[in-house]
Amino acid sequence: MLSSVTKFLLGFFLAIAVLVGGGVAIGLYFVNRTGIPPAKPVFSNDSPSVKAQAPKATEPGGGKPSLKPGNQAQSSPTSTSTPTESPKATPSPKPLPSGAYRGRVSWAEGLSLRSQPNQEAEKIGGVGFNQKIIILSESEDKSWQKIRLEGSEQEGWVKAGNTEKVNEQ
Repeated sequence: MLSSVTKFLLGFFLAIAVLVGGGVAIGLYFVNRTGIPPAKPVFSNDSPSVKAQAPKATEPGGGKPSLKPGNQAQSSPTSTSTPTESPKATPSPKPLPSGAYRGRVSWAEGLSLRSQPNQEAEKIGGVGFNQKIIILSESEDKSWQKIRLEGSEQEGWVKAGNTEKVNEQ
């Protein structure tokens, strides 16, 4: 009789140990999985290559077609007797401010565009790898660069050392 009670207690404690050990192992697995950062999302305004694949405007007014789940794209033929205006040639690039030069982003993951030259400043956008930029100035300690996105009026600050000068031809 004593041996059956001993077997019962030993089996009970062994089952508890297996359950606790399994729970700890599962817990550690999920804690480690949540510690891995997710892949960086790519938005159409972050990368020029993605922007090139974005749907083009179909209306003369410049509106972009938008599809919502469940809706189908409908094309309504309109007969107009007036010809549509052909696109104008792009104006020649503006001259650079004094001390500014053209460059490109050399950091493979792209850069965060910030409103002020410090790490805690608000992010106002991003600059993709190999994107053309105009370096306007540097901070006093030379660790930040004020840039303007080429073909845009958006300006901001990026960490210095992540850009390189482009030879103008």
